[in-house]
Amino acid sequence: MMKKKESRSKVSPQVVPPDDDDTSEETDAFCPGFKDVDAFVKYGLGTVLSATKASAALPQPGDDFDLYRSFPAFREFCETQGDRLLHCMGSIMQHHGCRSHIRDTNKLTGLEDKFDLMVDSNDVILEKVGILLDEADGVNRSQKPVMPVGYQAPKIVVSSWNRKGSDSRGTETIRLLQAKNISRPQMKFKDTVDNSNIPFVPKIFIKPNATKPLPSYFTNKQIRKERPEDLDVPAALADFIHQQRTQEHVEDMFAHPYQHELDHLEVPERLLSKSEPQMFRPLADTKCSFINTLEDLVLLNETLCKVSEFAVDLEHHSYRSFLGLTCLMQVSTREEDYIIDTLELRSQLYLLNEVFTDPAIVKVFHGADSDIEWLQKDLGLYVVNMFDTHQASRALNHARHSLEHLLKLLCGVESDKRFQLADWRIRPLPEEMFVYARADTHYLLYMYDCLRGELLDFNNGQPGLLESVWNRSRDISLKKYSKPIFTEESYLHLLRKQKRAFNTQQLAAFRLLFAWRDKLGRQEDESTGYVLPNHMMIKVAEQLPKEPQGIIACCSPVPPLVRQQVNELHVMVQQAREMPLLKAEIDVQKKKVLTPKKVEGTLFGPHDTSRTSEGDGSVFLPDASECSELPVKKQGALFSEEEPETDTEEIWETSGLVACAKLTLFQDTTTGKAVLSVAQQKAGRIVESFQNPFRMYLPCPVDVHFNQKAKLDPSSKVYEISQRWKLQSVEQQQKEMEAKKAAREKSKEQAKKAAAARKKAKLNYQESLKDVSTVRQQVAEALIKKEDVEGKKRVRVASEAGESTPRPKKKTKANQKAPEVPEASPPPQADFKPFDYSRSNLKVFAGANSRRAMHFDPNKPFFDPTKKKKPRGNKPNLAGNRSMSYMPEKSDRGFRHNWPKR
Repeated sequence: MMKKKESRSKVSPQVVPPDDDDTSEETDAFCPGFKDVDAFVKYGLGTVLSATKASAALPQPGDDFDLYRSFPAFREFCETQGDRLLHCMGSIMQHHGCRSHIRDTNKLTGLEDKFDLMVDSNDVILEKVGILLDEADGVNRSQKPVMPVGYQAPKIVVSSWNRKGSDSRGTETIRLLQAKNISRPQMKFKDTVDNSNIPFVPKIFIKPNATKPLPSYFTNKQIRKERPEDLDVPAALADFIHQQRTQEHVEDMFAHPYQHELDHLEVPERLLSKSEPQMFRPLADTKCSFINTLEDLVLLNETLCKVSEFAVDLEHHSYRSFLGLTCLMQVSTREEDYIIDTLELRSQLYLLNEVFTDPAIVKVFHGADSDIEWLQKDLGLYVVNMFDTHQASRALNHARHSLEHLLKLLCGVESDKRFQLADWRIRPLPEEMFVYARADTHYLLYMYDCLRGELLDFNNGQPGLLESVWNRSRDISLKKYSKPIFTEESYLHLLRKQKRAFNTQQLAAFRLLFAWRDKLGRQEDESTGYVLPNHMMIKVAEQLPKEPQGIIACCSPVPPLVRQQVNELHVMVQQAREMPLLKAEIDVQKKKVLTPKKVEGTLFGPHDTSRTSEGDGSVFLPDASECSELPVKKQGALFSEEEPETDTEEIWETSGLVACAKLTLFQDTTTGKAVLSVAQQKAGRIVESFQNPFRMYLPCPVDVHFNQKAKLDPSSKVYEISQRWKLQSVEQQQKEMEAKKAAREKSKEQAKKAAAARKKAKLNYQESLKDVSTVRQQVAEALIKKEDVEGKKRVRVASEAGESTPRPKKKTKANQKAPEVPEASPPPQADFKPFDYSRSNLKVFAGANSRRAMHFDPNKPFFDPTKKKKPRGNKPNLAGNRSMSYMPEKSDRGFRHNWPKR
């Protein structure tokens, strides 16, 4: 019971309110019972600490808690306190707008669900607390719908000379350059975006300031509607089919509409003379207008027609569009600046062609290479009489040619390039981006005056250098926009830039991914970098993941279209993995080889179309002058080592024939050689670019006819080559047989010589042994000579050659101690009497070191290996190898007999 009371006191601690004296002292109290915030926080913190200590003192789950739960009073008290706590929590959650059915057991059945509900409620409450605290500190957390506050600009401090002053913009906040949830401007365009895989056709249909009228193709809308716009048309034939439909307009489709005017443009004398630069007006004192309606555009056109020069610049967006979007146009005169919303007035901006093509008005650009193409692609505008300040800076050999450098050099203005890569589709346009766009053209006319004077001073007052800048600017105005055309070899350009070594599987995956990315980008009007960036595509091609999750792992962050089409990508990767694994080498030549050529060692086969006659109608053999324009390979192999460079003249001097591929599907059958126009030549190059360079290695088509009789015709080249190979093979076989026969004969002669030499040496050795006496004969002769010298008359019988003489037995100690036998005369020769073995003493063999028998013998003593052996010196020298016929005391062997002397 004492434990119950202790736990009860810990669970519900008594709260002691502050004294009444303290509250009565302060009339303006923060809260009833608390004079200020610090007192309230101190009291609340103490309450939380006491509650935490009480909860920590409760019995832990386990044996102790089960023991206490066995008491009904403790269990009832716990249930009561739990209900009170759940009721309090539910009231707080209901007050803050959260789900408050935490006590409802019908809706929440598990403890985990209750815990998740409590965590969610805590997040909501703490978020509200953070917002209230920020408002109390004076921080407004209300975010702008498009441009929320971003990160702080990094401070670049490397050393003292690179440290910016205190007046720099290092502490200013930078707005986000990309905005989310922007409605796509393409949805509002009156004319749909043309992402088809056919060449670009100019959008112009009215030609102001024309000295040569606009062709009827552009003015007749009925002809323009006949263009194939769907993406299902094959890429190689879409443009060609369109040209066949409009044969009379082929020359006009790809020509520059103002090429005649630009070719005959003459720069006035006033523009080649030096004039005093007109100072620009301050940016704050210059009026700036935003043009987004047709009425304002018409007024702007009338204003620009009255001036002699104006500056132009464009802002472009290319990330969320396949071909890109021109989002903004800045125009500045000497008195006023204009910002034109090209997304809103996209279909009406052709009206500005009246001033943009007027040769009496100078248009000043900076780096107009891309601007000229963007004006043609999106707005249908063309520029006549342009001056590019970038080209003037290059002619003056400035250190840098950027607009930022020229502004600082000529105008003394520090440009702000924070929004150079901003998303210019944002509408309404933020103030910071508005000021940035305005500054790009506000100072451009003053820079134009200064650069003209510097060009004349640099050339000692002569206008030659200034004329060259005008000519370069005119060449830039003649540029024509060309759409990216997808071909079967388009992926090779990107692969050469990456300098990767891919095998056949990786190369096939890269080719399929490249084609999928191009097709999806055209359909969805998204850039290839948005669909699948280059580094992610290369990583997927290198890794070749086996599962869709592997493709997702190769992309970080995962592009949205990749996540949607991951199954299709997985199928393409699996298709690439089924390719045979070989090493692939990519030809890095600048000129493309349409068909591999075999000059030397050509082979005859059903796929070798270079040997068919012209009568077959399948392949044409052009002149050497036509083929000399193309690089010729020595071997037409896909996987080969690097080949040495060969001169074209040496290749044509060989005896082999070289066949160049020539497509005859759309060939004109009329007689006579017609002159092809520029458009027809371009169309022909596009069609030829789709030929497979390895066509001769592909399976043979069914409907292709090959001249099989050429192999049996003695007058054909094929017959000559085949017969030459047969003769060469027969001659080679005969030479090999003769060489083998000569080698066998030579080996036989060497063997005979070696056998004769061995036989001769053997005979010589045997002859040398005839006159040489043996050792025994030499000893016998020496003994005879010795006896003759001593005068002894002793008859010795010489032993015959080869007869063995018994070796005398070595004397032993027993024989030395034996008594000498007196000399006696040899007994007379009697009849042979056999030896009686019964008199032999067999005990002499008892001391021999015979091998111990393996079987048990009870008569022999037990052998104990632990006993030490007796010294061998004490053992008697028993006769181990003596004969059984002679006893030691009776044997005469080893003694010298006294034979009668001679």
